[in-house]
Amino acid sequence: MRASLIQIGVDPDETVEARRARAAALVRERTASDLVVLPELWTVGAFSFDSFEAGAEPVDGPTARALSEAAREARVWLHAGSIVERAAGPGGPDGPDGPDGTALYNTSLVFSPDGELAASYRKIHRFGFDRGEATLMSAGAEPVTVALPGTTLGLATCYDLRFPELFRALTDAGAQALVIPAGWPARRASHWSLLARARAVENQAYVLACGTAGTHADVPQAGRSVIVDPWGETLAEAPDAEERVVTADLDPAYVAKVREEFPVLRDRVLR
Repeated sequence: MRASLIQIGVDPDETVEARRARAAALVRERTASDLVVLPELWTVGAFSFDSFEAGAEPVDGPTARALSEAAREARVWLHAGSIVERAAGPGGPDGPDGPDGTALYNTSLVFSPDGELAASYRKIHRFGFDRGEATLMSAGAEPVTVALPGTTLGLATCYDLRFPELFRALTDAGAQALVIPAGWPARRASHWSLLARARAVENQAYVLACGTAGTHADVPQAGRSVIVDPWGETLAEAPDAEERVVTADLDPAYVAKVREEFPVLRDRVLR
């Protein structure tokens, strides 16, 4: 399985419509890949909190339509990164209600090669402590996996990377590859690289961590998109925060091999 991470840049001078069209074009170019991944909140910028309300859309909105078509044209599985989702009904108990009783979520979308929405995941751990995403969005509640031919993806988003219990739950649910779109800040880039490898090693799974390029609301991004194998070896990594594509070949059988030859997951005591 060939996986490509598109470390797309977020330029405040580029309209959302133009960036959406550009991202779709970049996906359509990846016809040699089986799985393509985009970053977190690339339509609006992960730190552009003031844009969340205006940039919110449903899971069948313009971003979903554009990326669904791109996945179908390229014949790839596409993790389209995440969008600011506006959903009907109130948010969670600690989430704010939006206009007309709606709620906002940081929601990832996965499309099949037929362009069908195969899975969506609402980010469980919201970043910002008492501001930003933590106060503007509601939290998801359920871990999500999605079955691809030959492997199963576990879905997480950015700040989720700091919470290993989520990845244990995904592993228990059968995940062999953990996909993490992010808008990770440059000032904590060392944490990003360390935690991506840690999640791979402790779960004996591939990690595909896709960051953004550029600057979001004056917050420089880390970039450094990386693909790590189940033994913790880095297969491919962006050296910087420039817009680029990171590609590596994954062998789903290697996950089973590592878990069989070094059966650390079998020795778990606390659950």
